Amino acid sequence: MEQAKIKSCVGVVFSDDPCQSSGTMEDPAVPIDLSAFADTDFCYLTTTGRVTGQPRIIEIWFATHQQTLYLLAGSKEDAGWVKNLKRTPEVTVRIGKRHFSGRARVVADQSEDALARRLVVGKYQSRDSDDLSDWGRTALPVAVDITD
Repeated sequence: MEQAKIKSCVGVVFSDDPCQSSGTMEDPAVPIDLSAFADTDFCYLTTTGRVTGQPRIIEIWFATHQQTLYLLAGSKEDAGWVKNLKRTPEVTVRIGKRHFSGRARVVADQSEDALARRLVVGKYQSRDSDDLSDWGRTALPVAVDITD
């Protein structure tokens, strides 16, 4: 299931790649309103390769809640991007043309775990012909707390 939902851009860096440029810095006193991106299909998560130290970009489904993006890893702890963020939790995320910095973490809290699963599966179930309930129950929830 995960391969069908994630397109890896590992090792591909283009000189005009917008993921390589930094986004506009916002006033830190003003919370970022992620709700404007709630209907966007994908985000692009850039982690730091745990072996190479090079940027690793994946296209992945996401859901928003306040200052946090939620993602589900179908391969759980075996997903390369999860291994990367566990080593270096500072990540960048591109949604549309906006870039954000964040700190990624595996969700540990039970109520946040349930929220992440509900939000992500709820967003995509009606958009996908597959039944996402097994994936939603078994995938590893990851949170990216946006810091800018």
